[in-house]
Amino acid sequence: MELKEIQNLIKFVAKSGASEVKLEMDDIKITIKTTSDEKETTFVQQIPMGGMQGQMQAPQQQMQQAAPAQEAPAATQDAPAADDDSKYITVKSPIIGTFYRKPSPDKPVFAEVGDTIKEGDVVCIIEAMKLFNEIESEVSGKIVKCLVDEASPVEFDQPLFLVDPS
Repeated sequence: MELKEIQNLIKFVAKSGASEVKLEMDDIKITIKTTSDEKETTFVQQIPMGGMQGQMQAPQQQMQQAAPAQEAPAATQDAPAADDDSKYITVKSPIIGTFYRKPSPDKPVFAEVGDTIKEGDVVCIIEAMKLFNEIESEVSGKIVKCLVDEASPVEFDQPLFLVDPS
């Protein structure tokens, strides 16, 4: 099971309003718990060595068929915050974790304000449960503003960057 599939599963559970979902297969166990008070989603997974991708595709497809209207582009949406920001697109966090702009302390940032990015470019890393998840841009354009400080905690769907698509 790939990271994107786990992220999609977390998004699906968060949007569905379920408080807890358990998925158990031969070699994999995933428990997703959500709390409506704090709107946090936590997950635990146990995957032994070996490929599990083929076994996970059937349940993933069933979930996508069950709620196709709920799926939306997770990391992009028009920014409604201010009038001057209305022309920008917001890149949002697809998961809960700790935000990092660099792959390591001695490396340069993935994307600096003023840089032009393409769809699929890595713009930051979010650490969740000791896993470092590269966050890719789903839009092309110029980064106008970084909305999160280095090593800050981020929530699901929290705005990370403003991008000028022109």
